[in-house]
Amino acid sequence: MTETDRELAGKVAIVTGSARNIGRAIAEELARAGAALTINALKDARAAEAVAQGIRDRGGQAIAHVADIADPDAVERLVGATGEAFGGVDILINNAAQRSSVDFVDLTWEEWVRVRSVALDGAFLMSKACVPHMISRGGGSIVGIGGLSSVLGAAKGAHKSATKDGMSGMIRGMATDLGRHNINCNIAVVGVYDTDRASGSGALIARGADRPIPMGRKGVGQDMADTIRFLVGPKARYITGQTIHVNGGAFLAH
Repeated sequence: MTETDRELAGKVAIVTGSARNIGRAIAEELARAGAALTINALKDARAAEAVAQGIRDRGGQAIAHVADIADPDAVERLVGATGEAFGGVDILINNAAQRSSVDFVDLTWEEWVRVRSVALDGAFLMSKACVPHMISRGGGSIVGIGGLSSVLGAAKGAHKSATKDGMSGMIRGMATDLGRHNINCNIAVVGVYDTDRASGSGALIARGADRPIPMGRKGVGQDMADTIRFLVGPKARYITGQTIHVNGGAFLAH
C-alpha cells in the first residue's frame, strides 16, 4: 500500500446522511483513504452502526451518531462526539437531504420548511460547527452534494431545487471567506443515480427521455465517492468555490 492509497490518514471526516446510498459510498471511500469517519443518520441507528462497523471490520476508524442536523443542539452533539472520538474535524460532506415530490400548487409551507431545514439550514449548522475545528487544525475541506434539479429545475421539485441551489450559493460564499484559513469549499452535483434517492432525477428522466445521458448509464455511488475523495485530498488543495458535475454529462443532455 502506497502513501497515495491512504492520503487522508490522520484526517477526520463527517458525512451527513451516510447510512445508505451515495452518502454511504462516500464514507466508505474516505475510510479506505485513511480518514476516521462519523456516520450520521436522521433516525436509523442500526443502519448507521452497520456502516461504521463495516469500516471498523476493515481496519478503519468509525463511529455512528444519529442526529437531526436541522437541530442546532443535535449538531453540536454530533460534532462534539466526533471531536471526543477523534480529536477534531478536517472534512465535512453535506450530503443529507429529505425526500419530497410535490407539485408547486400543492406545496405547503410546512413541507417547504421540512425540506429546507435539512438541505440548507442543516448544511449551514454543520459547517458553522465544523469550521472552528478546521481552523484550529490548519485547514480543511467542505463539499456540498448538489442536485441537478437545482440547476435545471424539475417537476414537483421547486422546494428541493431552491434549497439545493441555496446551499450551493452558500458554499461558494464560504469559499471566499474561508480560503484564508486553508479551507476549500466545493459543490459536487449528482444527477440520475442508481439509488433510492435521486435529486429530482425522476422528473428529469421524464423530461429528457429522448436525450440519454452522454456517458450511457446511470451513476452509482462510487462515481461520486471517487470525486469526493479527490476534492478533499491533497491534490485538490488549490480548488475551491467550484461546482463539479458528477452526472455523466446529464447536465448537457437536458
